[in-house]
Amino acid sequence: MSGADVRLKGVPRRVRIASVNVNGIRAATRKGMIEWLDEADVDVMALQEVRATLEELGSALPGWELVNDEALAKGRAGVAIATRMPAVEVRRVLGPEPLDSAGRWIEADLDIDGERLTVVSAYVHTGEADTPRQDAKWAFLDAMERRMPEIELSSPLAVVMGDLNVGHRELDIRNWKGNVKKAGFLPRERAYFDRFLGAAGEEVACVDGTTGTGLGWVDIGRAAHGEIDGPYTWWSMRGRAFDNDSGWRIDYHLATPALAERVSNYRVVRAPSWDTRWSDHSPVVADYAIGA
Repeated sequence: MSGADVRLKGVPRRVRIASVNVNGIRAATRKGMIEWLDEADVDVMALQEVRATLEELGSALPGWELVNDEALAKGRAGVAIATRMPAVEVRRVLGPEPLDSAGRWIEADLDIDGERLTVVSAYVHTGEADTPRQDAKWAFLDAMERRMPEIELSSPLAVVMGDLNVGHRELDIRNWKGNVKKAGFLPRERAYFDRFLGAAGEEVACVDGTTGTGLGWVDIGRAAHGEIDGPYTWWSMRGRAFDNDSGWRIDYHLATPALAERVSNYRVVRAPSWDTRWSDHSPVVADYAIGA
């Protein structure tokens, strides 16, 4: 693990954690993901849309400890967590049946120098306004809202990462005015994030006009970059969206307050050009101080 070679007693270890929707792990590794990993010095990765079996993941990412949750339909969705140390516990159940979460949610507990770190890889449904696809998204977000306090209660150091398919604020989408009635920027979707990130236990006024109770989690990307547009994490493969930086910030690190106090060096790893991309999403990476 990074930082293991020289470390003073009692000084936390730097754990580098990345999340990325790979848009197919086998295609991503063919297009340059391995070369990026060779330089990135990452310890833990949350992966979404892997579209692969565990055996295929192992072939694509040799040398990593891997846990995954496959979608029921072959070649669709799929989430995984890749680490440099084995997980001590893994959970794949987000909520009761018939919740459509197969291939979309996995939790792993890691023991890092005596401290427990829980990492989650989540792939929220894309949705489609006023259709059954959106109903599945509502159910998934409801389950997330129930599960996140349970995670924090059992593991104060926790981070939910992934392609959450919602731009929380106007700063998170370049063309937000053109998307207010579309999945990904619907007021009701954004209201979940108002509650996820609202002050813990306090009443939160949500963007859709409702009120709710804040969970107190921290959007590490917004905390790191402040009140600026983006930085975006996803761009359509069509047209010149990437070249014009007409993107969406839909890939997140959402951390418990206790873990958020330990973060540094958050960044979006944007490819230098359209033709060097190995996914339509960019990795989001941060360093966390874990262990005694």
